[in-house]
Amino acid sequence: MKLTILGASGATGTCLVTQALAAGHSVAAVVRDPARLTVPAQERLEVVTANVMDPAAIAPAIKDADVVITAVGPHGTARGTLRQDSTLAIMRAMRMTGAKRLMVVSGSIVADEGESFYLRYLLKPVVRRTFLRYVTADFAATEADVVASGLEWTIFRPPSLNDKPAKGTYRVAVERNLPRCFSITRSDLAACMLRMLDDPATVGKHVCVAN
Repeated sequence: MKLTILGASGATGTCLVTQALAAGHSVAAVVRDPARLTVPAQERLEVVTANVMDPAAIAPAIKDADVVITAVGPHGTARGTLRQDSTLAIMRAMRMTGAKRLMVVSGSIVADEGESFYLRYLLKPVVRRTFLRYVTADFAATEADVVASGLEWTIFRPPSLNDKPAKGTYRVAVERNLPRCFSITRSDLAACMLRMLDDPATVGKHVCVAN
């Protein structure tokens, strides 16, 4: 398949690009600074330097893509709307080019269904009001825009991401979170997303994935 991955030089994006190439896919990796992309050059990798906020600039990379994946996200927990703004630009570029399939990395913080009493009623209400309030707002606004887009979307809701080696196994739930939903390696998240590229059962669904 031909994949367009935005935020490709970030930690999650790097895992996605690396695993997609290893699986035989062709990848257009959209980055702001190509020097930050650590994936070695190869035949099926096209590196596109573009501002993700500019639909016209990213449209050539999205044209003819079977799946568009965004792993764009800010560092830290400061106030901001980078996820929402970049996703709106990506969806506009998809409409310009006719691309239909979109995968988005969100977070389990926005939903409660399926979780333990401790997480649902004690821990998450506190962090949503305090240090993750801006992150939660950005995730929620992004998800609302994606759901209303009319595209063939899948939203992934991982818990805390880490850079540990892949465990090779993960748990998945659709339209609900998972019990003991605390963390997942970025490598395992990428593996899950790539496994669901052409899975019709995930279209229009929120997928929670955790170790």
